[in-house]
Order: sequence, then structure tokens, then C-alpha cells
Amino acid sequence: MRRLWLLFAQAVTITLGVWFVAALLRPDLMPAALQPWRSLPETQAPRPAGAPVAATAAPPPALPATGTWSDAAARAMPSVVNIYTTARVPPRERNSALEDPFFQFFFGDRMPGGRGRGEAEPRQRPASLGSGVIVNTGGFIVTNAHVVDSAAQIEVALSDGRRAPATVVGSDPDTDLAVIKADLGSLPAIAIGDTSKVRVGDAVLAIGNPFGVGQTVTMGIVSALGRNQLGVSPFENFVQTDAAINPGNSGGALVDTQGNLIGINTLIFSRSGGSQGIGFAIPAETVRQVMDQLIASGQMVRGWLGVETQDLTRTLAESFGIGAGGGALVAGVVRGGPADEGGMRPGDVVVAIEGKPVGDTSALLNTVAALRPGSTAAVTLVRERKELKLSVKVGTRPVRRRS
Repeated sequence: MRRLWLLFAQAVTITLGVWFVAALLRPDLMPAALQPWRSLPETQAPRPAGAPVAATAAPPPALPATGTWSDAAARAMPSVVNIYTTARVPPRERNSALEDPFFQFFFGDRMPGGRGRGEAEPRQRPASLGSGVIVNTGGFIVTNAHVVDSAAQIEVALSDGRRAPATVVGSDPDTDLAVIKADLGSLPAIAIGDTSKVRVGDAVLAIGNPFGVGQTVTMGIVSALGRNQLGVSPFENFVQTDAAINPGNSGGALVDTQGNLIGINTLIFSRSGGSQGIGFAIPAETVRQVMDQLIASGQMVRGWLGVETQDLTRTLAESFGIGAGGGALVAGVVRGGPADEGGMRPGDVVVAIEGKPVGDTSALLNTVAALRPGSTAAVTLVRERKELKLSVKVGTRPVRRRS
């Protein structure tokens, strides 16, 4: 009996060994009943005996793509154009080095100062570039005034490859905005957004032609609103963003995540000439006001009082007896100007115009600019700690020349 038991044990051991080797090396030859591990998913534990069988769950639906603004870019990009300008330079400003025969031999017509075919004298035609935004299907394009200033020729290039010459409809150096027109048939006009709904932290896209490499989209957020006192323009109310803006982006679009225009990129703060994450755009409401006037009449007409003002410090406000409402201190009056003829004096503090409170010099400037020249404005001021009301005939703001 003992011998039979030993033979049986050896046979079972050999059988189990053969089964293990076969299951390890050739599992496809094993019957399904002998492959219990293949009946369950790898991450599913065996079901306890007597437990109810759960229904097989359907695979989870694919999640939508997040963190992309491709739809906004696709909507806005056809409305952004590249602008190329050339300008003639007076002979006295020509660079003699560029007219050297040695340079002309190697560079010829490619040199800005090279001799063109059929020309008796070499000339310089410096080329500059920028961007613009189509705001009207009839071909009106908004850009920066400094992009088209002194331009002898202007050419626009659309995102679809079409090119056409353009002419200046009107320019406003005070806001650094200009409108040009290109005859290319019906064009895709951008949708203008509501800047009053824009908040700090909103994601934005900057679209333009940096360094002439071609249309480019960069992404950032709104860093600040109402940024002023930068000393670059009389009317400063910029949208600040950290979206990369570089030379060539001037006049391009700053759009929200729906592709709506919320600003025109105009300048950057940089010590190197490249983007350092501090860029500024002219808000859409200013763009709309200026472009409507430029398209209608070719020029901006603004109200003017003829005063030089400065903001009130806390110490000055206390000395003039001004409360927390603020005001703008009149530091100087243009002789013979509207304010002078209306009785305003240096040392007056303007606290309201036409019933609208004046909190600082920026508010004063914007309120006066919105007045119709020739109309009479009610000016409330504080003089020698007493409130005084004057009626001042509004003049026309002189056109500012860009240096």
C-alpha cells in the first residue's frame, strides 16, 4: 500500500509540474477551464462565492479638450492683417555708409540705400512692419498711428495670402490709433467685445506679426485695467497683459477666449526691446469711438479748456480744503484759451464738469475731450476753500504732432 501511495504522489507531482511548465510557456494550448486568471481583468479581484454579479459598466465618455483656445484664435485670425510700410528719407538723413559702392556691390537693390534700376540717385526706403485689425467688411482696418506715420506706401497682407495697397483714412496721435483702407472686396470683420466685462485674470490672446515672422498667436492673462500715467499719451486707459507682444505686434488684436476684440496692442515695457511680460493695449471702447469718427470725418475733434493740471496729493488736498472726492489742480492756464476767458486761474481745483465728479487729471482730460467744441460747460471748482461755479465755452483741442 505504501508503494502505491508513493507512485500516486509522484505521478501527481509530475503532472502538476508539466501543467505549470505548459501554462507558463504555451498558455494558448491550455483549455480555458484551466486558465482561471484569464477570465477576470487584471485589476479586478475574484468575485467572492455567493456575491451578486454586477452589470458590466460602459466605458467612460471621452473628456472634451481643455486648456485650448483654438476656436477663439480661428475666429479672430482672419481679421488680423500684416502691415508693411516704406517711407522716403530726405537726402540729408541718408546714411553715407549705405551708399558706399562696396556695400552696393554686394547688396545692390536689396539695400535700403541701394541704387534702384533706372534711378539716377541712390535712395533710402526704410521698411517697417506692424499689424492691423479689420473692423469693417468694406475694408477699413484699425492699427496704431505710429505704424503708418510718414508712410509713403502701405501694403496689407491677409492671413489667406492676399495683398493690396492701403491708404490712410485718418489718424489720431493722441490715442495712437489710425484707420486705413484696402480694396479687397468683402473682408472678415472682427467682433468687438465689451471691455467693461473684462476682469483681471481673464485669459487673452495677442495676434500679430512679431519681427515679421508671420501671423502669430500668444496667450496670457489680463494683468491690469485702466493703466495710466505712463507718460506716452494724453489719453491713457490701457489694458495691461502678459501675453507676449514684440516689435511687429503693434496694431494687432488682443482678443478674449471667444475671439472678440478687447484691445489694440500698442506698446511694451522692456529694457531689451523684447517682450518682458508687460504689454499694453488700447481698450475696445476707445477703439470704437476713435474709429467711428475717423471713418466719418477723417479726424478726431475733442473738447479743450486750455489748462495744465496735476493730481492732488493728500497734503495738497488738505491744504485746499478738498475732501475724499479728489479733484484736479489747475497748475497753468493758456493765455487767451477757453479757461482763461471763462475765469479759471492757476491754483483752482476742478472737482466737477457738467455735474460729473473729477477724481484726477485723467478723469478731467477724458471728460473735457468728450464735450462738443463750441458748447458751454458748467465747471465746478474750489478756490480759496470756497466752491465756485463757472460757465466756460469749450474750445477745440489742438492736433498733437508725434515726435
